[in-house]
Amino acid sequence: MNLDSYFERIGFNDPFDKADLETLKNIHRQHILSIPFENLSIHCGEWITMDLESVYNKIVKINRGGWCCENNQLFSWVLKEMGYTYTTLGARVFNSFKNEFSPLESHLINKVLIDGKEYITDVSFGVSSQICHPIELVSGKDQPQLPGVFRLVEESGVWILEKTGRKPFIPNESFANSSLVNKSLTKQLYSFTLTPRGYDHFQNTTKFHQTSPESLFTNKSICSLQTPTGFKALIGWTYSEVTYNYQDGIDLFDMKDIANDEIDKVLKEEFSLSLLNKHTPKNMKAGYTL
Repeated sequence: MNLDSYFERIGFNDPFDKADLETLKNIHRQHILSIPFENLSIHCGEWITMDLESVYNKIVKINRGGWCCENNQLFSWVLKEMGYTYTTLGARVFNSFKNEFSPLESHLINKVLIDGKEYITDVSFGVSSQICHPIELVSGKDQPQLPGVFRLVEESGVWILEKTGRKPFIPNESFANSSLVNKSLTKQLYSFTLTPRGYDHFQNTTKFHQTSPESLFTNKSICSLQTPTGFKALIGWTYSEVTYNYQDGIDLFDMKDIANDEIDKVLKEEFSLSLLNKHTPKNMKAGYTL
């Protein structure tokens, strides 16, 4: 496991003298622009583990992406190697179908301390909910980024991350009422406490998300990657390119369906992914939006 190889993977070429905020912002941004948020292993017959060396090999050496327990676990190793003071936390993702937070702390994030201030880093939530750079751990403060305005709200020790975005414009009328498009301007993303979590804390949820018929990840094949102007995503057979603030207060959602025999080509050309095993797309009904 080599930090320089990780830097090469994400295209980070800047020198760094100390573990400061500016460097963290740059590393965070390069990660989300280079490494997809994807769960395709589940739909390729591959088992996802919490073994850090396996995660490193998959993402850095084989040029794959991963979900939060892979990407953010790898990022915590990067933080350690670079000399940052960090703590791993567990978050409960908001389920828009059930209108409640998941009972499981299935989302892994990291809290970083820099010059007396704390920041949340999360390089693996994907699509329009992905923060572009770390957000300061302050309650009630609007923190504008490219996707919209993020906000942390704390009450009785529980922190909630929410985001206010823009209206979607969907030129392809066949997707006007797609369940993948969330037309609510403000939405809750996940909640968490500041209780430190070890990697073992996520073992059971990692198994659940790969095996349970109730899991989002067994119901949908997901691959998304941030771009300098928005993001691109392949959910099942639906490919989307989203441009933020295409017009004032409006995001452009360019959506289309991809034929089965074109899926591998899209993964290669748009996400730089070449899968070793056959991928079976899936897009069952589940609480997930772009």
